[in-house]
Amino acid sequence: MSTEALFAGWIERTGQHLHAVLPDPDTAPQRLHQAMRYAALGGGKRMRPLLVRAAGHLFGADPALLDAPASAVELVHAYSLVHDDLPAMDDDALRRGRPTTHVAFDEATAILAGDALQTRAFELLAGAALPPALAVACLRTLATASGAAGMCGGQALDIDATGRQQPLAALERMHSLKTGALIRAAVRMGALCGGAGDADLARLDGFADALGLAFQVRDDILDVEASSEQLGKTAGKDAAQDKSTFPALLGMDGAKARLEALAVVMRDALAPFGPRADALSALAELAIRRSH
Repeated sequence: MSTEALFAGWIERTGQHLHAVLPDPDTAPQRLHQAMRYAALGGGKRMRPLLVRAAGHLFGADPALLDAPASAVELVHAYSLVHDDLPAMDDDALRRGRPTTHVAFDEATAILAGDALQTRAFELLAGAALPPALAVACLRTLATASGAAGMCGGQALDIDATGRQQPLAALERMHSLKTGALIRAAVRMGALCGGAGDADLARLDGFADALGLAFQVRDDILDVEASSEQLGKTAGKDAAQDKSTFPALLGMDGAKARLEALAVVMRDALAPFGPRADALSALAELAIRRSH
């Protein structure tokens, strides 16, 4: 089966699972439930669920074991986007080509929807049909990646750095938390579901670290080169908010060279796995070559 067909099947399965685990929009509180579904089901590349499934596929994990981790990481990602778009944060009106959740509903509902999506993610993992030790490992992995030591910490560093230039090392550290931590958690949860050992987990952590950084470098490049229509979100926001970016620090040619160097790191990390890692390799390629 081609990787394209594999990914299409995984995306469909994740979508079906998300539909099933999110609250009924016709039950009270309807507005909250509708906002949760709007945020989580409204398109997106599903990169993080795909990474869960590709890492599990590498180790022959039962696809049913991957359903809860794949959906949980997407719910956390969806909550983070809802909150990132709020007026107190990035103050954006466009996400995935349509109004952001606080614009489509209202600010208070968006805050509650984000909170509810996050807690549903952990409820989902806690109630999944996983061996207890695996469930705890996945819960710990996702919680660490989501909090002050991961995504939230990275967002705080981003806020603190707005309006001033950061050194390259600080910029990379910020994005390793803000973007990279959840990507690393997705890969790790999939591998854990396949029974990966410590050495393989460490190698995949290195792959995921490079992928998370590459994803952000590519985002920064697209923020300069692509239109809002192509991106599905407001283009040029980083420059407008005077944020440090890879093109700003390295120049556009330097940022593209950094992206290629990260591609080499990812290829080297996956090389020992051979063809079993083809799905992860294809996802890395999609991340660094994507046009939106």
